[in-house]
Amino acid sequence: MYLVGLPSYRDLKNGSVEAAEYRVWVRAPEHVRRVDCVDYDRVVTERLERSPQSVVRNVLGERRPSGWVLAKLRGERGPDRGVLHAVDCDEAPQGAPLLDLEHALNVAESPAARLCNLCGCAQELSPLLKGFDHIAGSDPGEP
Repeated sequence: MYLVGLPSYRDLKNGSVEAAEYRVWVRAPEHVRRVDCVDYDRVVTERLERSPQSVVRNVLGERRPSGWVLAKLRGERGPDRGVLHAVDCDEAPQGAPLLDLEHALNVAESPAARLCNLCGCAQELSPLLKGFDHIAGSDPGEP
C-alpha cells in the first residue's frame, strides 16, 4: 500500500482558494502502477511491519464460507418447500446451488421455507428480514 499525495485546491471560509494536498492510501497494482521511463529512486518510501493476526481470528478461527443453500424437503407439497442452511452446515445438501445474500433473503421471506437453527442461518438472516428491534435487549433504551 502506498500513501499518495495528490495536488488539489480547497475553499477557505473567506471565499478564497488555496493550494492543498489530498492524501489517500492506494494498493498496487489494483489502484496504481509504475509509469514507464520515470525514476523512482528518490521517492521517499517506508516499509511498514505486517500487522499481527487479528485477535478475533485467533480466538474464533477462520471465517466460515459465505453463502446459503436450500435443502428441498421430500414429500412436502409445493415446489419451494425447504430449509435454508449456511453453506457449511452438516444438514446442507451437497452440490446444491450456492445462494448469495439477496437470493437467500428472497427464499427466507417465503412462507414455504424455514431457516435452520442448527447452523445459525436463522440467527444471521432473521435480523435482516425483521429488523433488529425484535431481538431482546436491542432497544437502545433497554439496559
